[in-house]
Amino acid sequence: MDSRPTFILPDVLRLEGFGIRLREWSDEDVADLVALYDDSEIDRWTPVASPFDVEAARAYLAAAHDKRAQGQSVQLAITTDGVRPLGEVLLFRSASDPRDVELAYGVGAAHRGRGLASNAVRLLAGYAERTTGARRTLLRIEAGNAASEAVAGATGFVLTDDEPVIRISKGREVVLRTWSRGPSIR
Repeated sequence: MDSRPTFILPDVLRLEGFGIRLREWSDEDVADLVALYDDSEIDRWTPVASPFDVEAARAYLAAAHDKRAQGQSVQLAITTDGVRPLGEVLLFRSASDPRDVELAYGVGAAHRGRGLASNAVRLLAGYAERTTGARRTLLRIEAGNAASEAVAGATGFVLTDDEPVIRISKGREVVLRTWSRGPSIR
């Protein structure tokens, strides 16, 4: 069982701004989720299963719903119309320091280059900063992930001097650097 503090979340979380609408995933989104996440860039930079098929999408959504119900995280579909998912943005308590929250995101290949990730990060970071009481809002980005580093810079995050976070993902060691909005240097 995870001992991190939980979130107090509204029954349904929907956010709108910057030309996008964030909404929670539904079971009807399985095919769209497969189309977004069965992608080599998503495989390269995220811990999401690959290949990402219908079975993986159902398991992913079930885990998202479980974590949401336990108040541990919320995973929101990025849309422009409130319906069709174009990507995803997540909010969760940091495993490194429960006073911090982290965001993560992914955008489907067909939808990249439109500012969707930046707008989703801006929108969800603003929500997190208003509602969670977190000390800092963080992004953990693997060195060399130029697209995610560009999103971080465009949304007001700065690279911190925090020690890198080491995780094992898909059998390889991943070294993540910390980007922060809010007090960022120890």
